Amino acid sequence: QVQLVESGGGLVQTGGSLRLSCAASGSMSSTKAMGWYRQAPGKERELVAGISGGGSTYYAVSVKGRFTISRDNAKNTLYLQMNSLKPTDTAMYYCATYNTIVLVTSAPPVFWGQGTQVTVSS
Repeated sequence: QVQLVESGGGLVQTGGSLRLSCAASGSMSSTKAMGWYRQAPGKERELVAGISGGGSTYYAVSVKGRFTISRDNAKNTLYLQMNSLKPTDTAMYYCATYNTIVLVTSAPPVFWGQGTQVTVSS
């Protein structure tokens, strides 16, 4: 079993920045692909950014150039640096891990965190 615990969410003004963290523990290889998802009220959960075990990254078009995903395998921690935040970024953000080293954006994650709320005020 793998436990994922997100932190770093909060309330920020438009144009501000936040850094989300996801601490992983349990029986999980530190080289599995991981991702950040978000879900806004009334909308489907969407993949925002992903990173393979080798460090290759993926970004949704809506966040490309503003968000940066990274990982520290020694600390089993995933990060999401979010800059130039917009009200449309308001959502619950979830950390997830896949069962592969390679990132396959269409594959469902196998473990999820409980989420951290990000609210961007206009």
